Amino acid sequence: MRISSILRSSCILLLLAVSACASKPDRINDVCAVFSQKSGWTGGWRRDVGHASQRYGIPAHVIMATIRMESGFDSRARPPRRKILGFIPGKRISTAYGYSQALDGTWLQYQRETGSHMARRTSFSDAADFVGWYHAKSAKTLGIARHDAYNLYLAYYSGHGGYARGSWRNNTAIQNYARKTAGMSERYAAQMRSCG
Repeated sequence: MRISSILRSSCILLLLAVSACASKPDRINDVCAVFSQKSGWTGGWRRDVGHASQRYGIPAHVIMATIRMESGFDSRARPPRRKILGFIPGKRISTAYGYSQALDGTWLQYQRETGSHMARRTSFSDAADFVGWYHAKSAKTLGIARHDAYNLYLAYYSGHGGYARGSWRNNTAIQNYARKTAGMSERYAAQMRSCG
């Protein structure tokens, strides 16, 4: 009987630990609070985004702002479903999923090009690496500065072809969102200087 209660307690603790790891952080507009909640300033998410930043040459605050604006740090974020007859849930409006809101095809391209075949969109480390990879491709193929959060976000949202064609130019909603992303990037950069 004692062994079964120990096993039951162990299972409960494991479930609590797993749910805590997968939970969305509070105070997502404060990058210091986000890092603190996710294994402290020097480990966990801070370490993961630092690795992606070093690997691709994209500032950590730009990567973090992109993830913040895309998913709000929700590992299971998905776009809404279309409604059939106004109330029946249909297909989702896109295949975007996870922290980075990467589309199925773009995620497969990332896995192929980086050799990260086991990468998951629900893993913060993998998502941070994906965002760094995508922004670095935008910088290389489109000539966007690696610290230009506004244009990097426009390319992230529109895709490289859409950005090059200027599909975003007549879309004030996405331009406004890109401005918010750039503002969040600047805020995160200032916070990272003061909380380190």
